[in-house]
Amino acid sequence: MSRNPIQNANLVLVALGANLPSSAGPPADALRFALHKIHGLPGVVPHAVSRFWTTPAFPPGSGPEYVNAAAAFFSATPPEALLADLHAIEAELGRSREGARWQARGLDLDLLAHGELVLPDAAVQDHWRALPPAAQPLSAPDRLILPHPRMQDRGFVLAPLAEVAPGWVHPRLGRSVAQMLAALPPQAMAGMRPGSA
Repeated sequence: MSRNPIQNANLVLVALGANLPSSAGPPADALRFALHKIHGLPGVVPHAVSRFWTTPAFPPGSGPEYVNAAAAFFSATPPEALLADLHAIEAELGRSREGARWQARGLDLDLLAHGELVLPDAAVQDHWRALPPAAQPLSAPDRLILPHPRMQDRGFVLAPLAEVAPGWVHPRLGRSVAQMLAALPPQAMAGMRPGSA
């Protein structure tokens, strides 16, 4: 497989989502706040931002509809430090990471990928990626896993991501974002509606 130019060691992919009001305002304003903060981080060079998508809450019935987006930027900041920066931005809008997983929230920032890095190693990434759906709400890793172990399963991640980095290739699956999106079953995109930035 030939190396795609977008497969840059410093290309960072982030998913953004919100479905509750925050101190920034309604969910779309929380995403704008987060993008402004991310683009202001030291060493960050913005690349692209997707449209804002309206998507059903996941899991179904867990809250109001989400506003989701994706951002691609270049940064040499180590992924653990970058994740800490993202969590600090969430905290500015009152996000607490205590409590149940996949709950309604005023802002959610997920570090999806940092170039071709596989963290902490291939075996651990493969383990979390292969976790059965029934086990996913019950278990959370205690460290950063890259690429994000659920990114290939979620339409609300891949549809926005395909607008900013369609050629990024998953280092363990060998498939591009565009290919992963095309492989999703129709129900993975059910109820999703693209909007504007």
